[in-house]
Amino acid sequence: MSKRVLIATEKPFAAAARDQIVAILKEAGYEVALLEKYEGQGPLVEAIRAADAVIIRSDIIDREVLEATTGLHLVVRAGAGYDNVDTAVAKERGVAVMNTPGQNANAVAELVLAMMVYLARNQFDGKPGTELRGKTLGVHAFGAVGRAVTTIAQGFGMRVLAFDPFVGKDIVEATGAEFVPSVEALYEQSRYVSLHIPATPETKGSIGKDRLLRMPKGATLVNTARREIIHEAELLEVFAEREDFRYASDIAPSDATLAALRERFASRVYVTPVKMGAQTSEANVNAGLAAARQIVAFFENGERRFVVNP
Repeated sequence: MSKRVLIATEKPFAAAARDQIVAILKEAGYEVALLEKYEGQGPLVEAIRAADAVIIRSDIIDREVLEATTGLHLVVRAGAGYDNVDTAVAKERGVAVMNTPGQNANAVAELVLAMMVYLARNQFDGKPGTELRGKTLGVHAFGAVGRAVTTIAQGFGMRVLAFDPFVGKDIVEATGAEFVPSVEALYEQSRYVSLHIPATPETKGSIGKDRLLRMPKGATLVNTARREIIHEAELLEVFAEREDFRYASDIAPSDATLAALRERFASRVYVTPVKMGAQTSEANVNAGLAAARQIVAFFENGERRFVVNP
């Protein structure tokens, strides 16, 4: 019996990417259903009932959605982060969850450096700014995006430090970055810090005064990871205490925090209007095609390499 794959994207793939994804799945003999630009969980709950697999982007796969399924085997998040999927409930119901790590890495990394330049040049207000060359960048977490950031930053002539408790010194140093043994040392030595940590019980709210006040004069924090890792109340305190501190983010903070930042510290803050890290045509295509190929490999060959809820 033919497998049925649902592509559920509230924010759709680019048409060219979507068509290539569909072509891969149909070539494997699968039926494909599309759910795009929907509102609320209702349409997703209905559409997923008959699916064997689903490809999503930032769409929410929670208990309500999972309990509506009858034969779902696989959820693939086209992207690296997967905290929009309830992996525990999925596991309870025998549903594997995958991501597509590395496919968006270059797109996110380029945005990191773009935001650094934007703040270093005072948001292009015509006044003298500073250069990135010769400055120290701390990369907090050294996965695919952190390594891509390292490569581009080195092209700017920056010194790059990296901290990741799950990545060894030899791996870090193979990229030309310097291994830092503690998170405290990373912040103490880095004029710029780029965040790439996931939102977990251990990391939520972990980026606050203790770390940010350690940063040298002219400090800039760049967040393309998750909103939840920032301790927002303490972030505002850091801004109040340090007139040299700047913050760029691809994830909007809470409405109250964002309003406070823009009202009191607008010249030192930049927040993208929507999450833009993976919003390039190349990343759009790469992540979507990887998701389609992983589905085919899962059903045809039992491939589980990228399963995040084993």
